[in-house]
Amino acid sequence: MQPGDVISHVEMCAREGKNLQAGMHFRIAPTHSLLLMSTRTGAPYADSVLDNGRVLIYEGHDQPRAKDRPDPKTIDQPLMTEKGTLTQNGRFYMAAEACRNGELPAERVRVYEKVRSGIWVYNGLFRLVDAWQEEYDGRHVCKFRLEATDEEVIEGSVPLNPDHDRVIPSDVKREVWKRDAGRCRACGSTDNLHFDHIIPFSRGGSSILAENIQLLCARHNLEKRDRIE
Repeated sequence: MQPGDVISHVEMCAREGKNLQAGMHFRIAPTHSLLLMSTRTGAPYADSVLDNGRVLIYEGHDQPRAKDRPDPKTIDQPLMTEKGTLTQNGRFYMAAEACRNGELPAERVRVYEKVRSGIWVYNGLFRLVDAWQEEYDGRHVCKFRLEATDEEVIEGSVPLNPDHDRVIPSDVKREVWKRDAGRCRACGSTDNLHFDHIIPFSRGGSSILAENIQLLCARHNLEKRDRIE
């Protein structure tokens, strides 16, 4: 799978070998961790994409709801559980601190971004390089900085060396998805979709203009390759 590939929730769960209901999964496999993000209006957390997709700022997650607790949006995002073990926030936070202090290499994190209900895009592999807490609306929330890496996690571990200047911003993905109605522009298929550069990136095509991005199925994406049509 390459950055920009569209994937359903079922396919994503199958790829990662886990039922992905939560958004944070530290060390989901020996090779990597996983984050699910969204920058859509009404998303529960304030995730953001910077530097044309090369940097992600991911917001940690709230304490689970319970009848005997206050509204999770009114209390600090926890690093520890009531039993004294690390939450997902805490596990990612400790890994980021270890990287920042030079104690461990950066954790590798696969990131998937929600485009609409049931539809996700694989954003690629990132390095978790920093974490901090900041005050927002009267409480403390966790923030994590992830930077795109030139690796990819593949069983057998072969680097792919993708060029992250070609990463398509979130708002462009949403605009293109809506414009193309979630279908391949060549054949109308709704399966195995990919966000494709009309003028290839290798020939100077823009990643930040919706006019230069289209949805293609895997077959037509492979047929096109770097041709300008």
